[in-house]
Amino acid sequence: MRKLFYILPVVFILLGCEDVIDVDVPVDRPRLTVDAVFRLDVSEPIQTVQVKVGQTSGFFDELQTTSLDAITLINPDYVPTGPLDLNSLVMTEVAPGIYEGSKTTIFFTEGTLQLILEHQGERFLAQTAFVPTSDIDELAQGDGSLFGGDETEIIVSFTDQPDREDFYLFDLDFNEYLVTEDEFYPGQRFEFSYFYDESVNAGMDINVSLLGVDELFYNYMNQIIVQANSGSTGPFQTPSATVRGNIINITGINNIDSFDNVENSDNFALGYFAICQTFTKTITIE
Repeated sequence: MRKLFYILPVVFILLGCEDVIDVDVPVDRPRLTVDAVFRLDVSEPIQTVQVKVGQTSGFFDELQTTSLDAITLINPDYVPTGPLDLNSLVMTEVAPGIYEGSKTTIFFTEGTLQLILEHQGERFLAQTAFVPTSDIDELAQGDGSLFGGDETEIIVSFTDQPDREDFYLFDLDFNEYLVTEDEFYPGQRFEFSYFYDESVNAGMDINVSLLGVDELFYNYMNQIIVQANSGSTGPFQTPSATVRGNIINITGINNIDSFDNVENSDNFALGYFAICQTFTKTITIE
């Protein structure tokens, strides 16, 4: 109580000297946000993919729900297998701001796919191709600690493919992400430790996923992770500063094979379109 007695007068003095301070915060136009990272299990013949969209409203505000006028996936290289099969997929809104569609796995894994979105009179486009990855060899719980506290250590290992240049994205659950590339371990087994804070307790299941990404998506996620510091909001929420993905505004552009969009380069959507082979393993904390 004696400590409290000495602290309270100081608090009252500080409160008595309060002034209102106007702080200028960044002001940006409302932007469409797009989470279009497709995680594929290529052992399945059919893939159901999902796109989530929203709209920014202010620097300190949460994302607002929005709906698209249309959303279509096109694969110009895909060869239809019958009269009812097309080289495109029109996605359907299954919940506010959430769109889904199903197609054969080959549609997503061969060729270059285009994602076209129409929103409030504007058209957006992103292009990408499927990226393979390696499976997770093992998940194990370690007994190490990061700062001598109550952290929980998980040891993750995988083996890099020797015949290609690989970039990886780890989804470590709880909106925690890491990226790595195989520059220093080509074709070798790679192992690392990740530490969770005290909120992870015995009996909890942790799902760890390994996604194959290209260099552009690797660089994008690296910026997002640094900026968000792997916070609880996740990498597809409104960032504190604009990190540009691969979704551009093509309103008024007729030739999508040549769309540098120089005159409207600042009008783009936030988020990313990627198609990633994904492997997932689960570990139960002891």
